[in-house]
Amino acid sequence: MEENKIDPYQILGFVLLMTAFVWYIYTIPEPEKRIIENSKENLEISVQSDDSNLDSENKISKGLNLNDENSKPFVSSENKSKIKFDDVVIENDDLILKFNSKGGLLTEALLKNFTDFKGDPLYMIKDGNQNINLNFYSLNGQLINTSNYDFQPVVDKNYDGTKLSMILSISENQFLNFEYTLPKNGFMINFSIKSSGFRNVIDNQRAIQLNWDLKALRQAKSVEYENRYSQLYYQYEGDETNYLSSYSDSDKTENSVSWISYGQHFFNSILVLNNPTDEVVFESKKLFEDEGKDVLYTKNYISSIPLVLDKSELNSEMNLYIGPNDYDVLKNYDNNIYESIYFGWGIFGWINRFIYFPLFGFLSKYFSAGLAVIFMTIITRLAMSPVTYKTYVSQARMKVLRPEIAELNEKYKNDAVKKQQETMKLYNKAGANPLLGCVPALFQLPVFYALFCFFPIAFPLRGKSFLWADDLSSYDVIAELPFRIPWYGDHVSLLPILASIAIFFYTRMSSGAQMQSSQPGMPNMKFIMYLMPVMMLFFFNNYASAFSLYYFVSNIITILLMLTIKHFIINEEKILLQIQENKKKPSTQNRFQRKMQEMMDKAEEQRKLQNKR
Repeated sequence: MEENKIDPYQILGFVLLMTAFVWYIYTIPEPEKRIIENSKENLEISVQSDDSNLDSENKISKGLNLNDENSKPFVSSENKSKIKFDDVVIENDDLILKFNSKGGLLTEALLKNFTDFKGDPLYMIKDGNQNINLNFYSLNGQLINTSNYDFQPVVDKNYDGTKLSMILSISENQFLNFEYTLPKNGFMINFSIKSSGFRNVIDNQRAIQLNWDLKALRQAKSVEYENRYSQLYYQYEGDETNYLSSYSDSDKTENSVSWISYGQHFFNSILVLNNPTDEVVFESKKLFEDEGKDVLYTKNYISSIPLVLDKSELNSEMNLYIGPNDYDVLKNYDNNIYESIYFGWGIFGWINRFIYFPLFGFLSKYFSAGLAVIFMTIITRLAMSPVTYKTYVSQARMKVLRPEIAELNEKYKNDAVKKQQETMKLYNKAGANPLLGCVPALFQLPVFYALFCFFPIAFPLRGKSFLWADDLSSYDVIAELPFRIPWYGDHVSLLPILASIAIFFYTRMSSGAQMQSSQPGMPNMKFIMYLMPVMMLFFFNNYASAFSLYYFVSNIITILLMLTIKHFIINEEKILLQIQENKKKPSTQNRFQRKMQEMMDKAEEQRKLQNKR
């Protein structure tokens, strides 16, 4: 049997391996938590991360020097960190956020439960369209922009959410921290900027500016329509809100600003400041000239926000909302950020906020979005039916008086003032008033305008289909045109055509009971009858199809109500008898009629005096 021999080189190799293993065990960084301590401020940041961040944490604990011991901070490009860190991704139930160590920036924001108009994942931040940076001056007078420096990411996950600290280490006892805290769900991110040891770095005599620059990504089929409802809003002086024009480039400076909203029609980025700030500069720029399929951005929003030092250090707390411009979502957050939605001016906004939003929300729980629009239209028209009744009764009275009015026109055709006087006397005796046909219609204008503002901002309509319309918040398409018609577009929408037809028949029925164009002072109703449908056809072709659906159904219901009133409620023979009875009674004039009579009498006196001269 061959004798076994012991190789001394094997023994030596084994000893070296064991030594290396023991050294590795005792020198590996602790995987649970790290503490970064600043001796001046006694500031501690507890961090917890997975194995992929161990090497980064070890570098942080040792301190990442941006400058040599004998050089001043932020002097040249050589002082920038040479160490590059990987991107960091954090997420919750609603958002996926990606941060880059370069500048500590949020470089991607994906909304999990939404898609864009093409059906692709919806990004609000991507490919460098957003930049949030800090500008300040160093002691030697150099302007520093934090987006030029590399930050160290540190992730801390707990039961409340995820905290990401992006740390710019200047020296062992000097650093800047951009801290983002993302809760388990929701769209609001806690954002803070803190410094330590900066009293020996920052020139306190010059302002520190937080700059927020965003190019709004296109999210809708019609860029022009999206641009119309994409605006920079802000709140100032407590609860006052204002905005920059959505149609042209504009800028403004405001004091006591509480929040800034970069509206993107159905989506929004809102920076909420815990402490109102003065001398905030806003700017909004339009990024496209003409409607086109290759347009990528709609607006460029820019804000410059001064930050206040606390004992020569930065300690600014903010919140950043990135999510849908949905009233039902925004109203759950503080600071009234739902005011970034344009509900409409004055009473129109109140009608939307307290009537139509709750009503549509209730109906959409039980019906599809299209049916909810139809039922809301029916409820609105039934509520306005007394106004419709008053309007039609007034029109019926005017129709009965039409033969007598024609006689007066013929009798006094050469004397306009006398003709007007006799006409007013006839109205007074018959108990008729031509204005009564217009006044009830004026009461419908607030409802019409409120709905005109409601449908473009009704987020629950976005992406909801009905019949051939694949998105009620945008226009429906039944045909694509190979060319573009000014004011009309490059497509044909069916719902605006149906709405225009309904408007035509409604206008024809209404004008049939009105005075003809031969009556002095009355507009040419035949011209209006044909003009209004054409105007609506062009206007609504690029508008939300839900509004065209509402207008079509509304006019159909109004026509049915008018036919019902005409054939089953109002008897024109009875109206004629009532007018004859009114003529026998002593005429009484209200205040308005007396004033009109006085004006006509004065005009008649002036006419007679002029004739004598």
